[in-house]
Amino acid sequence: MADGKDNVELDRAQVKKAVQCLLAYLKSTSTSQTVLLNEYQRVSLLFTLWRIPKKEQTVRIPLPHAIRTETNEVCLFTRDEPNMTTDQTERFYKKLLTERGVKGVTEVIPFKVLKKEYKSFEAKRRLLGNFDLFLSDARVRRLLPSHLGKHFYESKKAPLSVDLLSNQLAKRMEQIIQGSTLCISKKGCCSMAHVGHSGMSADQIVENITSAVNAVATSLPQNGRSIKVIHLKSQSSVALPVYTSDLSHMSLLKVKEATSSKAPSETEMKETPEETPSMKVASGTEEDSKEPGASAAKKGLKRKTPVKGKATSIGVKLASSAKKNRNTPVQKVKRKVPKSS
Repeated sequence: MADGKDNVELDRAQVKKAVQCLLAYLKSTSTSQTVLLNEYQRVSLLFTLWRIPKKEQTVRIPLPHAIRTETNEVCLFTRDEPNMTTDQTERFYKKLLTERGVKGVTEVIPFKVLKKEYKSFEAKRRLLGNFDLFLSDARVRRLLPSHLGKHFYESKKAPLSVDLLSNQLAKRMEQIIQGSTLCISKKGCCSMAHVGHSGMSADQIVENITSAVNAVATSLPQNGRSIKVIHLKSQSSVALPVYTSDLSHMSLLKVKEATSSKAPSETEMKETPEETPSMKVASGTEEDSKEPGASAAKKGLKRKTPVKGKATSIGVKLASSAKKNRNTPVQKVKRKVPKSS
C-alpha cells in the first residue's frame, strides 16, 4: 500500500473488499430476531500505534454518512438557568433546540437534576445504560466528572462538549451526533472508532473509513507516521487489515525522539549560570599554570581561598557561642558552711 510522508493513503479497492467480506459475514450470522428488531452490528476501525502515547487525547471524527439510527438515544446535560425551576430549564432548552433545527437529542437533563436524582451508583449505571451518546453544555463540562463517576469515562462514553450559544448550533450538533470519536489512551497503543453499522451499504462504509483515517492521521502528534496498522472489525468478527505502515516510519520516529532529547530546552539554557569575573580569574590562573616556564614565584603568590563548607560553618558557630558566653553574667555560687554543733 502506498504511504505518504505524513498522511495515510488507503487502497480503496482493498478496503472495499474487506468491507464486503465483513458485511457478508454479518449477514450470514444475523438471526431472525435481530432482523425484526432492526438491530445492526457496529463496524469499527482498530488503530494500532507504533508507540504508547504519552498523553490521552480525544479525536472528533466528522463522517459523511450518519452512523446512528433513529433508535439511538442521545442525552444533553445543560446548565441551570437563573430564576428558573428544573422543569422550566428543561423546557427552555428543548424549545431552543427545536428553534435552531437540532434533531436527535432525546433527553435534556439540567445540572441540578443530575446532582439530586443521580447520586447513587446504581442510578449512574442506569443513566449510562439508557443512552448511546452524551453531550454537555460547554459551561458545565468541567463540573461533570465529579458527579458522573469514573465508570462513565472508563466505558468511553464521556460527554462531548457543545457550545449552545453558537450561531451554527444545528450544523455542529449534527456533526457530533452523526460523527464518531476516537479515545486515545496512554495505557496502550490500540484504540477503536465506530465508523458504520451492518445496515449501511459498502460504499457508504468505505467513504466513512477514508474520512475517519484522514481525521485521525492529521490529529496525531507525528501525523500518519504514528499509525502502525489499521484493522476493520465488528463486535463478533475477526480483525481484517486495511492498512499496514512501512518500517521506515518507525526509524523516522526514533530519529525524531533522539533529536528532541538531545536538543537543550529553554529552561536548561536559562539555568546555566553566566560567566562571572571570579570565574574568569580562576580560568586565567589555570591557563597560566598550564603555560610552560611558569615561575615558582607566581605559584607562591597564589592566594588560597577558604573552602566553603563544614569548617567555616563550625567556626561561625564557635564564634557566636563565645559571644553569648561573654554577654552572660557570671552567677556567684554561695557556699553553704556547715553549722557547728
